[in-house]
Amino acid sequence: MPILVAAALSAGLVTEAMAVEWNASLWGSRRAFTEHVEKLAELVAEKSGGEFTINVSYGGLSKNTENLDGISIGAFEMAQFCAGYHRDKNPSITVLELPFLGVSTLEEEVAVSHAVYAHPAVAADLGRWNAKLLMTSPMPQYNIVGTGEPRDELAEFDGMRVRATGGLGQAFSAVGAVPTSVTATEAYQAMESGVVDTVSFAQHAHLSFRTIDEADWWTENLNPGTVNCPVVVNTDAYAALSDEHRAILDESVPEAIDYYLENYGALLDRWEEVLAEKGVEKVTISEDQLAEFRKIAADPIRETWIADMSAQGLPAQELYDLVMDTLEQTRAGN
Repeated sequence: MPILVAAALSAGLVTEAMAVEWNASLWGSRRAFTEHVEKLAELVAEKSGGEFTINVSYGGLSKNTENLDGISIGAFEMAQFCAGYHRDKNPSITVLELPFLGVSTLEEEVAVSHAVYAHPAVAADLGRWNAKLLMTSPMPQYNIVGTGEPRDELAEFDGMRVRATGGLGQAFSAVGAVPTSVTATEAYQAMESGVVDTVSFAQHAHLSFRTIDEADWWTENLNPGTVNCPVVVNTDAYAALSDEHRAILDESVPEAIDYYLENYGALLDRWEEVLAEKGVEKVTISEDQLAEFRKIAADPIRETWIADMSAQGLPAQELYDLVMDTLEQTRAGN
């Protein structure tokens, strides 16, 4: 009997040792922007028979602007962050935040992001933070909501206080606006208190962070670009996974992305109803004004980015060309 007991205890200890529990640091609340992480956690648990679990935390582990720092020290195993929150920490992926890249669908955003993530220079860049790029969080082109009289000409952007980060902030600055990089969770308060006149977000964020509740109008076709927000894992935690668990995680990424795209598509279908319900006016920017915006913002900002990143030792032109080539190939494949 003692031998059987010892064997049972030993088997229990082995089973327990095989179990892996990860923590994922996100922010805000569960929304379209986080559905792929939620789906990934579901898939991993299901495929591993509950032996590999991912606990998704919304702000309980770290501030959104410090998630990459938390990954670097192993405070948690997985995290989502946006490149524009700390451009100096992840300069290589800021190529994806350049204004007017021409990306027009979520599928194209996935393709260009994952192509960039796979580049050796980008892997090395994020590797400085013990971070392995796992998947993107594709978002549509940003547009702005604002208070007061609608702004549909570039001249009216002069002096406009806008919440915009990264390349979007640079684009608005180029036409005289005053960008501020308050975090997503601070945007509503900034708008409500009058710190900003306008907020630049994708549709899900205007809903989730309630900026749409303060809005009088929304630009339906400004489309200056988007923000790139990867999901990363700690390299040591990833390496420590068993071959089986690592394979489960990797193979679940495409499924999680597909689920995200389906879910976000449903949100975009509801957007028109939301605008009507809240009495938000749709503002259309003329083609002449859009062309002028691109002329002022796109080329100069791109050339400056390439020069600055090249000076830092990054293959900047190669990364930009990779985005353009991937975009062309993706469209050809469709």
